[in-house]
Amino acid sequence: MLQHFLQALQDSAVATAIREGESLFPWIESVHVLAVTLVIGSIAIVDLRLLGVASRDRSVLQTTAMALPVTWCAFGVAVVSGALLFSSNALGYARNPFLQAKLLLIFGAGLNMAIYHLVSGRGASGWTTPALTPARARIAGAVSLGLWIAVAAGGRWIGFTLTNVP
Repeated sequence: MLQHFLQALQDSAVATAIREGESLFPWIESVHVLAVTLVIGSIAIVDLRLLGVASRDRSVLQTTAMALPVTWCAFGVAVVSGALLFSSNALGYARNPFLQAKLLLIFGAGLNMAIYHLVSGRGASGWTTPALTPARARIAGAVSLGLWIAVAAGGRWIGFTLTNVP
């Protein structure tokens, strides 16, 4: 069932245009890389504030309020551009262990974020200085930063390990 879906996706007119066009894939890939950079960069701003390394003159809530709109917009662009890239060789990408790892890492980062916002981040309104940021928030920031760095590394390996599917 999944195999048929992936084949249909790969055979779609959009995927064919991306795959066979001279410049469409590189343009979409460029947009994807820029979007991922904005995602990781804006998340890193919050993570580094949680760690007490950056934005020390702002509260956690101020830093988060500033960064999250950029994060979500860039994440949306990254998802759409990533899906378009995936469609161009869906069967090959689906088998790529680095893409699978990247998706698992993104899931892990999302889970970490959910736990932070639902549990660990309680009381963030009082974290006006790095000294007031509790260890649980610092841990969430460190885990997030590590996961997103791993996402970027995994993403770089995808293109270098992709094999064409006959």
